[in-house]
Amino acid sequence: MKNQTEVLRYPRLDTILMVEDAIKNCDEEMTLTQLWNALPKKVMYQTFKVIITYLLDSGKIIIHNKLIIWTYGPETIERLEKQNLIIR
Repeated sequence: MKNQTEVLRYPRLDTILMVEDAIKNCDEEMTLTQLWNALPKKVMYQTFKVIITYLLDSGKIIIHNKLIIWTYGPETIERLEKQNLIIR
């Protein structure tokens, strides 16, 4: 993991999926703090950051102007390319 020397608690799969669903099903883009506060179950912030790092590293999300954007899927990538946010 980037910038983390020791992870106290790794997330469970259901927690990762919960965060992914919250990002995918969001009507508007949110900041990290807004997303963390909007989760249906409470998650330790360090665990949340591990999930966000995983999603960034796997290319499922990007963070642009402090907003989280779901990028995993052809229709989303096409929309972001049209807005000149992604250049291949």
